[in-house]
Amino acid sequence: DGISLLAGSSAPRALGTMGKKGRKEKKGKGAEKTAARLEKKVSRRSRKEEEDLEALIAEFQSLDAKKTQIIETSCPPPPPRLNASLSAHPEKDELILFGGEYFNGQKTFLYNDLYIYNIKKNSWTKLDIPNSPPRRCAHQAVVVPQVGGQLWVFGGEFASPDGEQFYHYKDLWVLHLATRIWEQIKVPGGPSGRSGHRLVACKRQLIIFGGFHESTRDYVYYNDVYAFNLDTFIWAKLCPSGTGPTPRSGCKMVTTQDGSVIVYGGYSKQKVKKDVDKGVLHTDMFQLKNEGKEKEDKWVWSRLNASGMKPSPRSSFSVAVGPGGRSILFGGVYDEEEEESIEGDFFNDIYFYEMEKNHWFAGQLKGPKSEKRKRRRGRKTEAKTAEGEESETPTPPGPTEIAKEVITEDGTVLTIRQVVPAPSTEAEKSNSDESDEEDEEISGPQVEPHPRSNAMLAVKHGLLYVYGGMFEVGDRQFTLNDLYCIDLHKMDEWKILVEMDPKTQEWLEEADSEEEGEEAEGAEGGDEEDGNEEDSEESEEEELHPPVQPGEKYTDYLQRTEAYWLKLARDNMGPDAKEKKVLKVAHAMAKAFSEGGV
Repeated sequence: DGISLLAGSSAPRALGTMGKKGRKEKKGKGAEKTAARLEKKVSRRSRKEEEDLEALIAEFQSLDAKKTQIIETSCPPPPPRLNASLSAHPEKDELILFGGEYFNGQKTFLYNDLYIYNIKKNSWTKLDIPNSPPRRCAHQAVVVPQVGGQLWVFGGEFASPDGEQFYHYKDLWVLHLATRIWEQIKVPGGPSGRSGHRLVACKRQLIIFGGFHESTRDYVYYNDVYAFNLDTFIWAKLCPSGTGPTPRSGCKMVTTQDGSVIVYGGYSKQKVKKDVDKGVLHTDMFQLKNEGKEKEDKWVWSRLNASGMKPSPRSSFSVAVGPGGRSILFGGVYDEEEEESIEGDFFNDIYFYEMEKNHWFAGQLKGPKSEKRKRRRGRKTEAKTAEGEESETPTPPGPTEIAKEVITEDGTVLTIRQVVPAPSTEAEKSNSDESDEEDEEISGPQVEPHPRSNAMLAVKHGLLYVYGGMFEVGDRQFTLNDLYCIDLHKMDEWKILVEMDPKTQEWLEEADSEEEGEEAEGAEGGDEEDGNEEDSEESEEEELHPPVQPGEKYTDYLQRTEAYWLKLARDNMGPDAKEKKVLKVAHAMAKAFSEGGV
């Protein structure tokens, strides 16, 4: 774990084999107790915050509950977002986008909308389905092929409009793709509420690892493992032997063909001193394998030392599984943390990991076929990896920088710089028995997706799709809704399916007026251009609450409508809720509505 601060923790003094083992076991148990105490501490403090948000979530759900039928509407591309889920339909040429978040500089907007991208038609459809999961981001979703396809969703988080309070979900949902029905699976024994965890399908189980839970003052990261049986609908907490990953979120987690689970990298925070935290980037790899016979569960962690060229240290990268037993890592960000600020270096590169060979290599664009010539394969420089295995590492050609200016809706001129690698023969070949002659493809620089973090990936028919995500320029965040694809077999060029729309690049500075902030209301639902029918539905919903008068301040609005919001909060919280808590929640709901958060 090359740059992990945890790797620098003091090791016990050599006390002989038995002494070292006993000390190590005690240290492990002590760490578990510390983590458990910290989790209880965080839970107590965050519970108070989450109670405030539960009524807000319930209000959103009461609006969604008014949907009584499935409505399918053709629509433009979804509004910008990050930390959503993008999944390939197991039977149709479709991608499924669910949830996510958007921040405009002043407010955080959460989504629970569901979009379908038709690959052949290059078109989007919005699906309004009754009884859908509450709005969330940083959840995890996975598709399994049974009974026409199922989309399973676990966890994630909800944030208050000001981004100061968080609610972490621990619910499990399944979308039956054949019938388009959402179903919540309410069974005990599952993981605690969290976001940033990882979820994969492994044979007839869903495996969940890691994640974090955060309140205003505290946080805790996890390295626990849970399995949900898709046949019995029973949760089980796994207790693997061996040395596993330290607590983390945002790691890469994929399953191999033999049913093992691979974990790479991730991010966590560590307290340096009181009120000072430092981010920790993990670069280690582990394998979780069930070594039990037949139906016996005997899970074991083991550390992996992969050969080849690993990705450079980064967080918030995106992961998918491609053809040929290869997993794909795309993008991410490396943060330079200073005392008062964080400067991010964003990426748009691709790394492949060959699971059977335990081998990394960087994806190289070959460029479109513009000119071909035969050449004899030259001898390549052989280099030794850290593990002593030979790998071919030719000297890479120099990169090219492309600059493009985009004028956003508020008049900001954004210069997008893309560093594009020059055309290259593949640095790594999975098949060593190729002929001595091969085609060398020559072309000019190729446009690639803008470097970004927190993008959504999916693979269908050997094509990698990259949607959305974000990058930063100074203090400004740009959230994307563009869509690119690349053929993973050819690796010739990126194709732009949906371009970044400068009109969607809204950013409100903290000093901007509330009147300007009202422009963000449409971003919350993302339905501004979805047709008159949905506009009328939204206006009907908004009319359920006392409307905000033009130019009316929150304090004046609250004084005029406080009785209404008190009744709404009391109805949601029940008769046993304390009056002080009801009052606090009522005021929070009124403020969220008056400022465009509902």
